[in-house]
Amino acid sequence: MVQTSCHLCHSYADSSRCHLIYLGISWDATICNPRQFRQLALQGLSKYHDKNPYAFGDGPPLQYDPAEATTIIMGGNSNWRGPVWFPINYLLIESLQKFHQYYGDEYLIEFPTGSGQKMNILKIADQLSERLIHIFERDKDGYRPAMNLHPKMKEDHFHENILFYEYFHGDTGRGVGSSHQTGWTGLVAKLIQARGQEDAHES
Repeated sequence: MVQTSCHLCHSYADSSRCHLIYLGISWDATICNPRQFRQLALQGLSKYHDKNPYAFGDGPPLQYDPAEATTIIMGGNSNWRGPVWFPINYLLIESLQKFHQYYGDEYLIEFPTGSGQKMNILKIADQLSERLIHIFERDKDGYRPAMNLHPKMKEDHFHENILFYEYFHGDTGRGVGSSHQTGWTGLVAKLIQARGQEDAHES
């Protein structure tokens, strides 16, 4: 359920700037809160619903499934019930960038919730972009989260052969579903390009 809120505008004396947030969501209860959405990236459904499933009438309950479906809802497709799905994340990042164009650098939000650290909306968008890119980057042990079920992909001859999975495990980043979903998972290339352009601009 989407919760509307205007508490993000408390630092503004001019209430006319609040109308965009009224159409949005409560950040404390959603994307900024690591207790509801994991550090990996934004999942299709909050972790809150792992222990608090939501029932629609007499139908089967809707609950957090981080990877493969555990029920036959929608034919067993779970990419909107817990995993990381690139279309949702990309549209969110794009929307945050547009919000920043309106509110500017002076508008700060605590991110993550409870950390005491504040940043502008564009920086939050950058943080979310980095989380998505990280799914494909090698960790200290040489594994990419997206490929962590394939030990051979760590070998020198194969470690650059990256698959673009349909969606990703909401807790670990493991690739799930179709392994050649370049149609939307390929959006990571746009995020990498934007990071390179930003680095070049700062240098």
